[in-house]
Amino acid sequence: MDEAQDPTLPAAALTSVPAACVSKVELRVSCKALLDRDTLNKSDPCVILMVQSQGQWTELDRTEVIKSNLHPVFAKVFTLDYYFEEVQKLRFEVYDIHGTHSIGTRDDDFLGGMECTLGQVGQHNLPVTDSIRLLGSFLQDLFSKSDPFLEIYRINDDDTEQLVHRTEVIKNNLNPVWESFKVSLSSLCSCDEDRKLKCLVWDYDSRGKHDFIGEFYTTFREMQKATVGNKVTWDCVNPKYKSKKRHYKNSGLVILSELKLHRVYSFLDYIMGGCQIHFTVAIDFTASNGDPRNSCSLHYINPYQPNEYLKALIAVGEICQDYDSDKRFSALGFGARIPPNYEVSNLSVAFCSHRPEIQGVVEAYQNCLPKIQLYGPTNVAPIISRLAKLAAREEITVEASRYHILLILTDGVITDMADTREAIVRASYQPLSIIIVGVGNADFTDMQILDGDDGVLRSPKGEPVLRDIVQFVPFRDFKTASPAALAKCVLAEVPKQVVEYYSHKGIPPKCPIADSSFSIAGTPE
Repeated sequence: MDEAQDPTLPAAALTSVPAACVSKVELRVSCKALLDRDTLNKSDPCVILMVQSQGQWTELDRTEVIKSNLHPVFAKVFTLDYYFEEVQKLRFEVYDIHGTHSIGTRDDDFLGGMECTLGQVGQHNLPVTDSIRLLGSFLQDLFSKSDPFLEIYRINDDDTEQLVHRTEVIKNNLNPVWESFKVSLSSLCSCDEDRKLKCLVWDYDSRGKHDFIGEFYTTFREMQKATVGNKVTWDCVNPKYKSKKRHYKNSGLVILSELKLHRVYSFLDYIMGGCQIHFTVAIDFTASNGDPRNSCSLHYINPYQPNEYLKALIAVGEICQDYDSDKRFSALGFGARIPPNYEVSNLSVAFCSHRPEIQGVVEAYQNCLPKIQLYGPTNVAPIISRLAKLAAREEITVEASRYHILLILTDGVITDMADTREAIVRASYQPLSIIIVGVGNADFTDMQILDGDDGVLRSPKGEPVLRDIVQFVPFRDFKTASPAALAKCVLAEVPKQVVEYYSHKGIPPKCPIADSSFSIAGTPE
């Protein structure tokens, strides 16, 4: 493995911050077992976050430098705009810093790097539901003044400790008042009010060898006593002094003077709370597509470039696969005669995939074409009804555990419009969003009614949809655009639809069981 691929990777924890127009995410970074490139001391690491735009990597932000530490836990929080409908590529680069000039220069040692997507980070770390606001004060009875700062750690189920917050350093002060800060309840205690929190107070040292002042343990349940105008006070105890000094009481006091709770749920809250996005594709196998063996067919498999069905499938599927842990998708077909009796089936499982991720569906689609006979009609109501029935099972759990996206690819106006409108109205009550992409050059004017953008979609009996869950686009509008443009268009409304469904049901995000590691530990040299 060369240096650029050295597995000294940062661990990232993901937190959402609601914004007016776009969701924000917070990334907290730590490293394990970094390479030691210094002769006299250990490395002084810093992490640079790079984002990719139009194929180019640019620096977004960087952490602080932590002196002489091969296992740094950085206090710096990276903040990014979050777009579900885009593949947001990230790169973390770790440097051993030698000077005070720009980080990443020839004077600094590159320790390693790693790349991932923002969606993948969300699958590995699941912190966020509520947010709280804390303000702390510290009093220490010592003869000399200190430069105190405080760290709060969450103790996980496996007894590991996760840094939640590190305050600023207050110079030369025995009675510091640290700045108030915000932290999510999920990040603080994994939504468990009785989860133990470990708080450490240090006397800052510029060389990184901070002096331990004392510690105390608490829970969020205890902290909440500060929400009714009261203050919560803890003894800050140094176990070494306590064991040696007979009359030792504490090394000072830590006071929580104010705590405020603010509850806001976003799409990211549900995703990071464990909600999976299950992706299903339904493909039009009607005769109007043309014989797949003919190069003029919409189903023709060109060895040099994918057809429109595949382009749409890949563009949408590659986004969704980052939000499904098993990455196994359902694939349906309609309008085909299927073996062995070659009877028309409007709900045929025309092909199935045993390979994870979207490539498995692509191969299954290509393999099934020689085995079926394209026929008709173009009926999609049975497909929608089937997915709605499947999605309805989630209501039994009364949890935000799985949301469904149905991608329907068709070459013409559907022939069961009334039944489809009825099916969509029924489906709007379930955790389901529907994307319809029209391939080919047919007139799709009548399909726009299903989108609901020009008015509320109603069933033939006049019943309106509970939620707008359908997005229709003709593929020809994106023929000259990148696949990302199509995905962005058809998936842009999904986050809002997810939040609308669970908000209507009064279902909060699930709390994560634990914060999993997003790193591969390297071996120090």
